[in-house]
Amino acid sequence: MSGPLSGIRIVDFSRVLAGPLCARTLQDLGAEVIKIEPPSPDVSRFAFPSTDGMSGYYAQQNAGKRNVSINLNLPGAYELVLKLCDTADIVVENFRAGTLGFFGLDYETLSKRNPRLIYASITGYGQSGPWRSRMAYAPTVQAEAGFTHNSVRHYGEALAEPRTDSLSHADVYTGLQAVIAILAALNSRQKSG
Repeated sequence: MSGPLSGIRIVDFSRVLAGPLCARTLQDLGAEVIKIEPPSPDVSRFAFPSTDGMSGYYAQQNAGKRNVSINLNLPGAYELVLKLCDTADIVVENFRAGTLGFFGLDYETLSKRNPRLIYASITGYGQSGPWRSRMAYAPTVQAEAGFTHNSVRHYGEALAEPRTDSLSHADVYTGLQAVIAILAALNSRQKSG
């Protein structure tokens, strides 16, 4: 595919929305994206409505990507994933802090093999601190951040209590912020090596 990111390869471990949106946006700019899923695939494949095991939601966030299902518990699978990451410019993941480290696919391990690797980790609560291992879902994060409280006035009407709408604002915003961070990292890498 042509575009400003033509020649850039991304290995995408992400699921649901924030990470897939990030990788899809970079793919739309010309990057090659290889999405790696375990045998129990991304849960968004089964979101309603679904046709032949793939929802429109999943198709939208993952269009244009090459998909591969890899069971890291099988012999040779880990080495295959390492080889893919060795050829990547960027890795995108959106798990709890330390999840990919459990599989030896953390930044420290991968960057020793591929020093020019850009590793985008989209987490709800960061890589350090007391909440680093908490699972994050957009409605919860939005409530904790006060976003739902701000929705008590919705289209001019006063609501009895805070509520959220169906859009996962936190996922969309973090996915797009990750795109900006990755583009800045690519620019920095090009200048500094």
